Amino acid sequence: MGKLLVLIALCLDMTACSNSGESRQPEAAKAKGDVVEVLYFHGKQRCATCIAIEKYTKELLAAQYGAQQRDSMLVFRNVDLTEEKQLADKYEVTWSSLVVVDHNADGSEKPVNMTDFAFRNARKSPDKFKAGLARQIDEMLKD
Repeated sequence: MGKLLVLIALCLDMTACSNSGESRQPEAAKAKGDVVEVLYFHGKQRCATCIAIEKYTKELLAAQYGAQQRDSMLVFRNVDLTEEKQLADKYEVTWSSLVVVDHNADGSEKPVNMTDFAFRNARKSPDKFKAGLARQIDEMLKD
């Protein structure tokens, strides 16, 4: 019985330490200030369109934004909704979503939810999807 209580206390302690409640803003954003973050939220099971959104987002970022990613000006995060509920709540996301966030040097941020656009285009018009996402990223990188 004593071992069980110690184990429970240890588990609770580890859980409390891992969820400090701090903003999960990218480290680069904290250091440099101005960062664009591409957040792909998903659940455990994904449909073909959800898979396409992730695939083509990663393809675009690798092909056109390698330097910005290396310089931490652009960050991609693959976010499991069940594991990062606080982040999903912050951006009012309840299911698979694509959100692009402009983190500014003054600590403010401008999120743009591209979910509808992504679901309309990622699977059937991947080039249109990539072009639209690139326009949004480029606009935010200029700020």
